[in-house]
Amino acid sequence: MDPTSCPNVNFTFPLNFLPPVFILVFVFGLIANGWGLNSLWRNWRKLGNVNVFILNLGIADILYLLTLPFQVAYYLNKRRWIFGEAFCKVTRFCFNLNLYCSIGFLTCISVYRYLAIVHPMKVMGRITVTHSVIISAIVWTLVSLQSLPDMFFPKHSENMTLKCVDTTMSEYVEVYMQYSFIWTIIGFCIPSLITVACYGHVIVLLCCKDNVDKVLKQRSIKLLIILILLFSICYIPYHVLKNFNLWSRVLSKQGICHKWFNGVYIAQRICRGLVCLNGALNPLVYLHVDEDISAQLRQLCHRTRQAANQLSANTQTLFSSTFRNTQANS
Repeated sequence: MDPTSCPNVNFTFPLNFLPPVFILVFVFGLIANGWGLNSLWRNWRKLGNVNVFILNLGIADILYLLTLPFQVAYYLNKRRWIFGEAFCKVTRFCFNLNLYCSIGFLTCISVYRYLAIVHPMKVMGRITVTHSVIISAIVWTLVSLQSLPDMFFPKHSENMTLKCVDTTMSEYVEVYMQYSFIWTIIGFCIPSLITVACYGHVIVLLCCKDNVDKVLKQRSIKLLIILILLFSICYIPYHVLKNFNLWSRVLSKQGICHKWFNGVYIAQRICRGLVCLNGALNPLVYLHVDEDISAQLRQLCHRTRQAANQLSANTQTLFSSTFRNTQANS
């Protein structure tokens, strides 16, 4: 949105909101993804074909996380981009690659789970690691081709303040809005419907049958909750507000200003921060799929509780001893 068009829009909000979010996602995302990928590497031989998608999911996350320090510098420098136009487009491309590869690989995981639970005899021995690798390559290729047109829209303005915008400049916002709408349908809506259909069928099947293993039922329900969390927090609000904000920019360019433009812009910036959380939340899939990571996490939590209880007991003993000594001296 052009700041000169509608003066009631608060363009300073992202300067205060986004840097802390990016820093937290960068730190926790690198730790969580590094831990998850390390566990996958150590247990690769005994893990199933679905973990090829988990590996690619982690690679996509780390690829984007490494660009976050530059985004932090951009907003801390009051939206002044100093790294050049080419690198501006690279960071935006990495963001789109991470976002839509994440959605794609989560969809693949959902389909694999669906086939393994609903049609186990038909797919047993027929789906190999090679198939998973080929499907992963197809996902990377399709997402790259889908994101490539975004690279041709100008994102770097060379005026009094050098900028690196998420979408494009106001001159091309009408065309970009059409592209964004098609992009949303192909890259988000269709994979989301596939995921919902797969897990909807799985949950209905597990709930209707009495002879289903309880552990399998619990794991499937947990993964469904994780996917609902990811889509509700990261993906759905971002796509809705992104297109809504582009529409408000088109109206603003036509000289039409409304009070709700400010609310839409702030909400879109909040969703811009939330969508990058997928880089830190995707490792929840690791925790669900890899039992070794789950066991390590439970062990770490147990040790943390023990250390906290010990520290509390030592503090209480020290306080009691100090209090008794004070009373004796008085």
